[in-house]
Amino acid sequence: MEKASPLSSNPVIHEEDKAGPPVLVNDIESGKAVQNEAVHADYNQHNSAADKALLWRQDIRIMPITSLCYLLCYLDRSNIGNAKVLNANEGNDLLTETDMTNYQYTIALMVFLISYTIFEVPSNYLLKMVKPSRWIAFLMFSWGAITIGLGGARNFATVTAVRFLLGIFEAGLFPGLIYYFTFWYRSEERSLRVGVMIASATLAGAFGGAIAYGVGHMNGASNLSAWRWLFILEGVPSCLCAVFIWFALPDYPEIASWLSSEEKALAADRLRLDGSQGSAKSLTWQDAKETLIDWRLYLHYALYFGISAPYSSLSLFTPSITSGLNYQGLKAQLMTVPPYAVAYVVTVAVAWSADHFNARAVHSACLATIGAAGFLASAILPPHAYLQRYGCLLVATSGAFSCIPPLLGWLSSNMFNTAATGLAIALNVSFGAPGQIAGVWIYKADEKAKGYPTGHFVNAGLLFFVAAGGLTLRLYYRMLNRKTSRSGGDRYYVY
Repeated sequence: MEKASPLSSNPVIHEEDKAGPPVLVNDIESGKAVQNEAVHADYNQHNSAADKALLWRQDIRIMPITSLCYLLCYLDRSNIGNAKVLNANEGNDLLTETDMTNYQYTIALMVFLISYTIFEVPSNYLLKMVKPSRWIAFLMFSWGAITIGLGGARNFATVTAVRFLLGIFEAGLFPGLIYYFTFWYRSEERSLRVGVMIASATLAGAFGGAIAYGVGHMNGASNLSAWRWLFILEGVPSCLCAVFIWFALPDYPEIASWLSSEEKALAADRLRLDGSQGSAKSLTWQDAKETLIDWRLYLHYALYFGISAPYSSLSLFTPSITSGLNYQGLKAQLMTVPPYAVAYVVTVAVAWSADHFNARAVHSACLATIGAAGFLASAILPPHAYLQRYGCLLVATSGAFSCIPPLLGWLSSNMFNTAATGLAIALNVSFGAPGQIAGVWIYKADEKAKGYPTGHFVNAGLLFFVAAGGLTLRLYYRMLNRKTSRSGGDRYYVY
């Protein structure tokens, strides 16, 4: 696949909500160039020094903030996995002190995902209506306060209720940030940015293990067990950063005070056919109807369902998996760091490559296959092969996380108006929720001595499904592009 550009690569036409007739671009399959001065001007402009300078200014402002938001969100969501095994040898872990069984613990994980699923779509609607900076700051402060409250839980009912509330307020961040990127970046620029953001989740996993290791030594401080300190200390940064987000996160290019009038015009023009507009109309019933009956989107949703179980299970059970690899006590927390550290590097590299070569389907399929191989090998190896299975965990984590950014960038690149983009992204993440719910059940506590084979086999199968499904959807889009070329149409799809 050639490097992305408006003149060479898989072309896509994104029509502005109130734009005139769309501009035609090349058909990569036939090689037939549509001679159009506007396209050539677009190509020259979006490869100019001014465009690159603008992109750099946007990245400096946006990427550190959005990555910080998602890092804290992921940290507050997944720290319950650390709390489950933290100081378990001393009887001061979450399950012991709240009189919870492993089954009840799984229920507490599941209710988070139920509320997460319900509130994703309305949250994306409110992000556009309220403004990104205000809505994300509100969500962030809320989930931080709820995480702190989890440190005071005394029983199963409280843990479950607080986790349900946490799901309500965390639901809007991930689909909201994916949608937010469409207001600032072109389709061939998004996978890398999404990749950097998702890679911050792997950093959160690494930091979470390291933080839990340190906090484990605070067990009994001020008469609080270490797992309670863990929730308190990891919830406070979210509350504090929410104030910063309120003032620092830029909303839309057209109203950014730090851009000159020329830069605002350039920012708007570069997204004219390939992005969302902050000033665009809100979602209408017609937009919703067209999005809901666009059956090709359900293929994207199915792929995200497939990746959600590995993503969810790794997020919540990596400390349990490492403790099953003969790493006990606080060392089990520390050994969760390397898999996430490696996954961070791989995720960013894959996201860059997917954008650079404009080949999102191939990258997702390849990395999903690698992740599946890691899970499969871990399931087949004998339980006592601790070192080999730990190596498989590194491979599986890297593959499972790194195939997500190209999948998400692929979906948003094949949407054709602002309102529909927000709805489709939210639906995509919502369809992944059943996969995440499945992910909390597949690692069975009674299989610890066996090395959790059920969880590994299920994750391997789902990742193989993602690989096969991604390649199938790629062939389908290729067929649609050829059909469009023959009929003289103007809507092409990225793959």
